Amino acid sequence: MALMLYDTYTRSLREFSPVNHPVAGSPAVVGMYTCGPTVYDYAHIGNLRTYVFEDILKRTLVYNGYQVKHVMNITDVGHLVSDADSGEDKMEKGSRRSGKSAWEIAEFYAQEFNRDLDRLNIIQPSIWCKATDHIHEQITFIKCIEEKGYTYRTSDGIYFDTTKLPDYGYLARLNIDGIQAGSRINMGEKHSPTDFALWKFSPADQKRQMQWDSPWGVGFPGWHIECSAMSAKYLGTYFDIHCGGEDHISIHHPNEIAQTQACYGTRLANFWMHGYFLQLEDEKMAKSSGGFLRLQTLNDRGYDPLAYRLFCLSAHYRAKLNFNWESLDGASKALDRLRLLAFEWGKPGAVDEEYAEQFLAQINDDLNMPRAVAVVWDLVKKDLLPSTKKATLLLFDRVLGLRLADWKPVEEMIPDEVNNLLQQRQQARFEKRWKDADLLRDQITTAGFDIEDTPQGPRLKSRKIQA
Repeated sequence: MALMLYDTYTRSLREFSPVNHPVAGSPAVVGMYTCGPTVYDYAHIGNLRTYVFEDILKRTLVYNGYQVKHVMNITDVGHLVSDADSGEDKMEKGSRRSGKSAWEIAEFYAQEFNRDLDRLNIIQPSIWCKATDHIHEQITFIKCIEEKGYTYRTSDGIYFDTTKLPDYGYLARLNIDGIQAGSRINMGEKHSPTDFALWKFSPADQKRQMQWDSPWGVGFPGWHIECSAMSAKYLGTYFDIHCGGEDHISIHHPNEIAQTQACYGTRLANFWMHGYFLQLEDEKMAKSSGGFLRLQTLNDRGYDPLAYRLFCLSAHYRAKLNFNWESLDGASKALDRLRLLAFEWGKPGAVDEEYAEQFLAQINDDLNMPRAVAVVWDLVKKDLLPSTKKATLLLFDRVLGLRLADWKPVEEMIPDEVNNLLQQRQQARFEKRWKDADLLRDQITTAGFDIEDTPQGPRLKSRKIQA
């Protein structure tokens, strides 16, 4: 069954086929690059939605029999506050805010980002690459672009001349003439509003924490060059899939493509894929607003991080998703139910091939996770052997990533007084004293336990987070 993926570059669904065909008898290795975090602050849950999408993509590729060489960058220098190559470096700004060095905050927030990935069961990249560890590669790449005649120098840096590429901005379908005619940005010495910095000079009146010698002077690389240089180093100058958030479509990714076209004559990746925004009350969630939600915020409010992962699967990755607490409550309950069912179904048996085919059809239809999850719930309701349901659900979980096989109910001591209340309630129900039974349920709830009435009898469930 063909894997169909949406390519932003061609604006079409295309059948995926790896750039490098495998040797007979060996699985194809897919090269995949995902734009990582700028580590000047915590990631918010909107950022993390993109990484969940990319994890689903990677798991789907593996599910289809591919090996994935996944490279993710850490931006720890060069990302300025303004996309117009002006303003303060975000790392320097974060350093001033925290009172720590730029190197210290980069390490701290990189570790916090990794912690978020682990809590969301996002598979780690094959290769992490920090911008500050690849200054040489970036300088070499800029020199290549310069030698091909695509650069010019200003008083504050070395810039890419986008007017020399006839198809610059094709990924975003930019109207270059319209941008130039309607430009109201302060261009400084730039020749065109779409030109961008490859290397920025350190200000003469201040010493930056992060700066390096270069053939053009002391300074630091622009934001876009790191991804072109590092992806080319680890995956080659034309690889399979490049991912990022939808905000990268208009500037960052067109600039990556332009740099690689100038130097190597390729568009860098065969597929360009983008995850769309999480919205909070119909507005984009962003750090700049100062009011973003972290994964830790959800955890502090009693939500399992994997409930947020399941919530993300409720919308297609190319559709905006509105966040609200009611929807997260629903995802949390759904996760609890799947965990409990998977546990109660016992040992896995044989996979139901019909359901396996249905699930594959949905994930191979451009990662249609809402429909894939619908297949899961249809399986839950189906009259099949519990062992078959268990095996099939665990097969699906290779893509869902909910760790269903690992979950076990929390074993805890039920206080004697709560057990006594439960027995009294059972007796009241037997005697059809419904008001008394309801009052006893309320007392049990006040004690911190919910009651689930099952055919096998009542089950007490603590309101504490399940392991």
